[in-house]
Amino acid sequence: MKYLPFCPGWSASREGSRGESYRRESGVGLHHPRCAGALASRKRVEMRNAATSARTVRSESIRVTPKQRTALKNTSGLVASAGDAYADGTRRTEILQSAASLIASSGLRTSLQEIADAAGILPGSLYHHFESKEAILIELIRRYQADLDRIGEIAQQRLDEPDSRPVTERIVELGSAIANCAVHHRAALQLTFHEPPTSANQELVELAQRPPRALQVAMLATLRAGRWSGYIRPDIDLAMLADRICQTMLHVGLDVIRHNAAADQVAPILCQILLHGLASRLYSDAELDRSNALLAANRVIETWSDPSKTDHDDKAAYVRAVARTEFGRRGYEATTIRDIAAAAGLGTGTVYRLIGSKEELLASIMRSFGRKVAAGWIGVLRADATPIEKLDALSWVDINALDQFHDEFRIQLAWLRQSPPDTPNPGWSFTTRLRQLRALLTAGIRSKEIHTRGPSTGMLARCVLDVLWIPENILRAAGKRAALLHARDTVLRGVANRSR
Repeated sequence: MKYLPFCPGWSASREGSRGESYRRESGVGLHHPRCAGALASRKRVEMRNAATSARTVRSESIRVTPKQRTALKNTSGLVASAGDAYADGTRRTEILQSAASLIASSGLRTSLQEIADAAGILPGSLYHHFESKEAILIELIRRYQADLDRIGEIAQQRLDEPDSRPVTERIVELGSAIANCAVHHRAALQLTFHEPPTSANQELVELAQRPPRALQVAMLATLRAGRWSGYIRPDIDLAMLADRICQTMLHVGLDVIRHNAAADQVAPILCQILLHGLASRLYSDAELDRSNALLAANRVIETWSDPSKTDHDDKAAYVRAVARTEFGRRGYEATTIRDIAAAAGLGTGTVYRLIGSKEELLASIMRSFGRKVAAGWIGVLRADATPIEKLDALSWVDINALDQFHDEFRIQLAWLRQSPPDTPNPGWSFTTRLRQLRALLTAGIRSKEIHTRGPSTGMLARCVLDVLWIPENILRAAGKRAALLHARDTVLRGVANRSR
C-alpha cells in the first residue's frame, strides 16, 4: 500500500544531523514566522517542564500507560469542535452528512442520485443547495480542513501555557486529536489523501493539496519541546518527524489501517512505535547494513532495476506497457481505451480483445507490480536474520518499490479513490502481507527482540504495516538512503533518548 504525500509542496530541510534540511518550498510552513516568534516564550515554559518531560522515556515496551490514558481524555478538548460546528440541522448540512457517509463507505463512485436518496430529497432539490457533485466534495474538504486548522491552533495556544505533563503525553494528545478528526471526516480524507482526478476543477485540486500548516507547526513545536527537555535525541530531523507523525495519524482515518478499533486505541500505538521503536536493543546502521535480510532484499531489487524490453510480438504485454505509461501520464480516470489503442498503434477493438475492459487492464498491470513487491517480501522473510533485521529490510523493499514504480502507485491510488475503502487492492495483497507481518512480530515478541505490551499482534501488525511505508514526499526530498535511516530511527530505534 502506498500513500501519496499529504503535503505535496514540501521539500527536504534539516533539523538535526540526519538527512537533508526539511522546509517547504512555498515559504510558509514548519519554519513559519508565527511559530518562530513564539518559540522564545515557549522555550522558557518548556524548560521549566524539562525535568518532568525527561522522565517519560519508556523504551522498555510499547503500551498505553495510565498517564497516556489521561492524555486521551484531554484530547476531547482538541477535537470537541470537530464536526459540532456544522451540526446546525440545515438541509445543506444534512446533504453533506449523507454524502460523507456514502463516500466513506462506497467511495467516490457515489452518484448524486444516491446522495439525494440518502438525504430524502429529489435530485432536483439537491441542486438548489449544490450545483454539482464537485461542489459537495469541495465543501466536505473545506469543513475537514477547518477542523484540522482548529486542532492545530488550539494545540499551539496550549504550548504557550504552563503544562507539567510529560512531552510524550502531549504528542499522544495531539496525535489522537488528528486521528479522531481523520475518522470523523473519512470521506474528505479520501479526497485529500489521494491525488485529485486530472479532470477535477482547479478549486478542488488546490483544496485537496493544501497542507495542514497549523497542525504541522503545532507538532513541530511540541517535538522541539521534547528536544529541549532531552526526551528526543539530538540527531533526529524534527521537521521530518513532525511531517511523518501528522501523516501517520491521518492514516488512522483509513478503515484498512484502523479496522474495527477506535482512533483513541490506534493513535497511541502508532505514537509509541515512532517514539520508542520496536527493537529491544539499539541496532547500529552498520549492523543492519550487513544483515542477510538486507542482502536478500537487494538481490530482488536488482531484478527490478533490469527490466527487459517489451516484446512487441506479445501484444498483451505490449498493450499493458503502453497503458501503464498512458495511465501515469494522463491519469487513470482521464485515459480511455481509445487513447491506449492510439498510443499502441492498434485498433480499439484489438485492445478490447487483448485485455478486456479498462478495469481488467488496470488489474493486470497491478498484479504484475504486486508480484514484484511480494518477491521482495518473500526473499526477506526467508533470510537467516533476526526479526528486527527483517523489518528493516522490508522497509527497504517498500522504499525501493515506491521509488521505482511511481506510475503503478499513481494508478493504484486512482483506483482506490473510486472504490469503497474496504475493496481489496489489486496490486498489493493486503491480507497476505498482514499475515506475514503478524507472524514476524509474534516471533520477535517471543524471542524478546521486539518489545511490546498491550496491543494485540493483529492491531500491532496493522500499525507496523502502515509505518513501514515512508511517505512519498519524504522519500523524494531526502532520497532512499536518508528515508531508510529515518525508518530505522522511528520504527526500529525510536526517536526517544534511551540513555536518559
